[in-house]
Amino acid sequence: MNELIGRVFSFESHVFPNQSVLYNRLASDGQSPKALMISCADSRIVPEHIMQADPGDLFVCRNAGNIVPPFATQNGGVSSTVEFAVVALGVRDIIVCGHSDCGAMKALVHEELLAPMPNVAAWLRHSHAAQQVARDSYPADLSDAEKIRAVTLENIVVQLSHLRTHPSVASGIARGEIALHGWFVDIHAGQILGLDGETGRFMPLREGTPLPVALPHARRLAAEAPYAQAAE
Repeated sequence: MNELIGRVFSFESHVFPNQSVLYNRLASDGQSPKALMISCADSRIVPEHIMQADPGDLFVCRNAGNIVPPFATQNGGVSSTVEFAVVALGVRDIIVCGHSDCGAMKALVHEELLAPMPNVAAWLRHSHAAQQVARDSYPADLSDAEKIRAVTLENIVVQLSHLRTHPSVASGIARGEIALHGWFVDIHAGQILGLDGETGRFMPLREGTPLPVALPHARRLAAEAPYAQAAE
């Protein structure tokens, strides 16, 4: 802990002076982050570090398992964060970011780990769909590591579908103002995979190649003209 406190002093004496112009602008003009990232609370995953982001670039929500509960009348921290990011801050991109060796996903594969953690078990009910997909749709002879990876990737897909139940997100998607992204960080390889919405598979993010996007920006109004035209 003393080492971490020492870094606070370093921030005050070295980091802040070198970025004082940026911090002063953010303090006076407010924030306008480019994206909302919902990532795992795992200490090895630092969204700002992964994206090489400056202060003010990202609006970040972290929790065990990078979970987005489906919209409900009961208030929650993730739901409020999503709503604020979309309505108040006007973010146009939302990223759900999972990672390798995730403890929450391990617990879905080995449910006995949840016995002493009832609150974690209750929270992970929002990932039961991913757990079921991995059990029913993947080969039974997968290794333990392969099972955890499968659950982790399917969990990202499930949480993206939960995002679409939030009214603010659904409305933004329909107007073509919000895109959804599903990312997986492989800690061991230092590689990031992105969900390609067209193929349903996770592809490596590579410089110079098109970015795989789970749901690109595009108007998505179900009603045909003249109803859709009247909304424009």
